[in-house]
Amino acid sequence: MTMYPQAPSSVVMIRPHHFYPNEETRQDNHFQTQAGQNQQHLKELAYQQVTAVEKTLVNEGVSVHLFEDDSDETPDSVFPNNWFSTHSGGQIAIYPMYTENRRRERRTDIIEYLKTHYRVQDIIDYSGLEHDELYLEGTGAMVLDHLERVAYAALSNRTNSYALERFCTHFNYEPMVFEAKDSNGVAIYHTNVLMCIGSEFVMGGFDLMTDSDRREQIIQRFKQFGRQVISLTESQINSFCGNAFELQGNSGRILVLSSTAFNALTSQQIRVLEQSVKLLPLDVSAIELAGGSIRCMLAGVHLSRR
Repeated sequence: MTMYPQAPSSVVMIRPHHFYPNEETRQDNHFQTQAGQNQQHLKELAYQQVTAVEKTLVNEGVSVHLFEDDSDETPDSVFPNNWFSTHSGGQIAIYPMYTENRRRERRTDIIEYLKTHYRVQDIIDYSGLEHDELYLEGTGAMVLDHLERVAYAALSNRTNSYALERFCTHFNYEPMVFEAKDSNGVAIYHTNVLMCIGSEFVMGGFDLMTDSDRREQIIQRFKQFGRQVISLTESQINSFCGNAFELQGNSGRILVLSSTAFNALTSQQIRVLEQSVKLLPLDVSAIELAGGSIRCMLAGVHLSRR
């Protein structure tokens, strides 16, 4: 099987038992919506949707490490990509989280599991930066180009440039920082709702980048690296089109995206994407009420198996 550095073939997922939109994150996450339904129903729906996603990915040949979350103190536990990331060469990073109740999502049992089943040489823990109010919420805060070793990051409460520099120095990425705001002037809270980088394409809400020179520099950079650039509108960003994730399945690369996102793409955009990946829409509508989508739910495993 061909290995694609940008598209992992294994992921970590957390199945929530007490899911609900997190009141503590609502202040700066404008993708969050007020849940208009019964909390018990929402909890059950989130559990069912995560279960269905796991089953679909496994059927596609993706290896899924599914962990249960029984705590009622971690409403966002379904989004593990914010507190840790894994890297080729056997490294794991653990991240400083902006919201206090999200810090409880960090789990030693998951790290120990990865150490048992994969080759892990080094764990770099940045969580101590929380004491200095410096935050970097993993691959939510950064969208990593593993091929060209660039970390794209939209500045926000969850993405601090000093913390980003620390990460990039340790992991040998070039930081590419920019500001991105919606039409109301509100900073985009996580870079991974704005941009998805695949092996042969990138799609992003480039018009939301506030500095036109920086925007052009980023677009040209992707083109120079030979990637097809797909621009998303603000409406498409709000439908989580940027929050997709390229994975490697049994039959090649797949792009997992939510049904919400798939339905918001144009037929032309779908045609372009299908030139390099199989599109796999998944219903995560309950999870999306919390302001994140399918990319946030998947922590890619870029480690070598033991």
